[in-house]
This record gives sequence, structure tokens and C-alpha cells, in this order.
Amino acid sequence: MDKQGLKNYIIKNLSFPDRTLDRVVEYFQELTISKNEYFLMEGKINDCYFFLQSGFMRAFTHDTDGNEVTTNFYQRDSVVFEVSSFYLKTPSTENIQAVTDCWGFAITYDQLNLLLHTIPEFRAYGVKMLAKEYVLFKKRALELINLSGEARYENLMVNNKEVFQYAQLKQIASYLNVTDTSLSRIRREFSKK
Repeated sequence: MDKQGLKNYIIKNLSFPDRTLDRVVEYFQELTISKNEYFLMEGKINDCYFFLQSGFMRAFTHDTDGNEVTTNFYQRDSVVFEVSSFYLKTPSTENIQAVTDCWGFAITYDQLNLLLHTIPEFRAYGVKMLAKEYVLFKKRALELINLSGEARYENLMVNNKEVFQYAQLKQIASYLNVTDTSLSRIRREFSKK
């Protein structure tokens, strides 16, 4: 099993000496998740930090009326986990499901914690990744307030084109916090540009 993609991801976020990096990736185990299978189900504790090497996943929750609301999309070469459930060991209010067959490498909370406490370089990586997750969360929250549906759609097209290849339109609409009708109108307008 080739862990080069995992190594590249870690190095892209923080450089490591080769020996240290090899020691870190030893803890990651190969994991495959079949299409439609859940990585995490609502009410369960997220005990796994997953590097998605190939495939496409989405996170979703339910609103007060029981409708699915997509909260995130994960494309290849990204990290998949529900941050509050993972670090606080609380039941998740989100589901994370494979939209396609997925493959990558996973590490448990206990293993990750061991690395964070025994390898100073990895501790710096962990802090950086936690800050990165917070920044993404804050950016998304502000975009929902400050940007129009059209601007959110354009950002999604620029930053995550795979969404349009794999996700259903109703999932994209709920992620953008627009109605299905509004998304159809926005897509028509963008196709004319």
C-alpha cells in the first residue's frame, strides 16, 4: 500500500524529516469505504481521522423539519472527520457518507494522540490542522451571512469542482443554503456567462 499521497499531504502542511514522517505514517491503516456506506453516523462518536486518497464524500445533518442539509463535501487528498466529536468524544450531530467508492488511510484518536504527545513536529502539524479546520468553519459561516447564493455558487465552482460531478443538485442547494429553484436559476445564469 502506497502512502506517498498521505506523506505529500502532511509535508504540504508542515515539513518533516523523512525518518519522522515515516514513523508517523506507520500508524495510518488503509481503509476503504464503499459507495453509500457511512464513515460516521449521527449519534456515534467519531474515533477515526481519515485521509481520503481517492473518492468523494459528503457530510450532512437534519434540520428541525427532518430535511437533509449538506454541511460539507470532501474530495480526494483531504482529511475527513467531524472535529468536535473527534476531539471532545461527543456523539456527532452529522453523518459522513461516501458518495463514491473511497480509499485512504485512517488513524484512531488514541493513535493520533500518542503521536501528538511523542513527536514535536507532529504536534505542530496537529495544531496547524486544527487551526485550518477552524478557519474553514469560520469562513463558511461568514459566507452564508455575507455572500449571495450566486457568490457562494461561484466559490464552490472555483474551489471544489468535483461537487458538480458527484453530488446531487438538492445536496448542492442545501449546502449553498438556497432552494432547488434558486440553484436552477443560478446555474442557468452561469451557463450564459
